[in-house]
Amino acid sequence: MASRLSVDQMGMNVEIDAQPQRIISLVPSQTELLYDLGLEERVVGITKFCIHPGHWHKSKTVIGGTKKFDLEAIRAVQPDLIIGNKEENYAEGISELRKQFPVWMSDITTLDQALEMIDEVSRLTSTESRGKEIVQNIRDQFRQLHRFPEIRTLYLMWRKPWMGAAANTFIHDMVEKTGLVNVLGDQERYPELSLKVIRRLNPSLVLLSSEPFPFSERHIPELTTLLPDAVIRLVNGEMFSWYGSRLTLAPTYFRSLKIGV
Repeated sequence: MASRLSVDQMGMNVEIDAQPQRIISLVPSQTELLYDLGLEERVVGITKFCIHPGHWHKSKTVIGGTKKFDLEAIRAVQPDLIIGNKEENYAEGISELRKQFPVWMSDITTLDQALEMIDEVSRLTSTESRGKEIVQNIRDQFRQLHRFPEIRTLYLMWRKPWMGAAANTFIHDMVEKTGLVNVLGDQERYPELSLKVIRRLNPSLVLLSSEPFPFSERHIPELTTLLPDAVIRLVNGEMFSWYGSRLTLAPTYFRSLKIGV
């Protein structure tokens, strides 16, 4: 069978069948992208965290989690393409899979890199036309996005320990795309934060993400006591951290937050 060569976003050469028919996704946001590219019949495996589309858990092989793969389950379905992500998957498992299967890895910290990923995954799966539609839709939506005032914002995504999203993350790029100013913009990745540090950061707005830690209303009073002058908002983490086709929904969601209005 003819094959094609792709350089993934980690700079690795990946030789892939010209028309892969047995695809595994190791990342929830990229799983949803494969569905939206029309690959219902060609995706054979997903992780237990791949919640969109919901019905795939009944029709696809679940190959473990994003950080712990069931290698036997993966071998059993004999994939001809595995799609993963540098941050969401673990290096040891990816290294093991590369010995046996074509593994294409994304590495995404910006919207532009997300759009590049969508373009390339659609090319690899011969769904370029649909991929271009998705990319253009996302570009159009973000071009029309009304920016919020430059409010000093802390985005929290974990508790015990508290952890926030800093620079060099996709969340940071999404926060700043809205016009908000990330108070952790001078730090890297996902720093742990003590209550003392959070108080010193003194954000005017705190966004509590629904994932990976499921923040809820019951977590707001603690932060209100700590930051009495700040506005505390619960937000849908998928809209800030999913870098696949869900990006078509993100700008409309951001507008619905009515921050600073």
